[in-house]
Amino acid sequence: QGQVTESGGGVVQTGGSLRLSCTASGVDFDDVAMGWFRRIPGKEVEEGVATIDEGDRSFYADDVKGRFTISHINANKVYLQMNSLKPEDTASYYCAAGYRSAAYGTYASPLAPQWFGYWGQGSQVTVSS
Repeated sequence: QGQVTESGGGVVQTGGSLRLSCTASGVDFDDVAMGWFRRIPGKEVEEGVATIDEGDRSFYADDVKGRFTISHINANKVYLQMNSLKPEDTASYYCAAGYRSAAYGTYASPLAPQWFGYWGQGSQVTVSS
């Protein structure tokens, strides 16, 4: 059974940086997409922040481009480097992993949660003004 574990959240001032780590274990397929999602206070759904597939193709939400970077450490471990953080980045951040099928990113955005079947428990990021 696949499991996803995150670490690295915390409290930081505006303009600061944080790095989140995510490891997927028990995920027994070679083509794996991994990604970060966040749930902002007051909203009920997770929004895609950044995703990456096994070929290192990465995708970003418009409001984090140029500030956040997702990268592989190995096939099942990724980092999310978050720079120039803003108060509106405050959220619970969730890592997810899923089988990267041939359809990935075709009929729905590669940032859509539907591609990901394994989810972590979430890590809180708070950016103070």
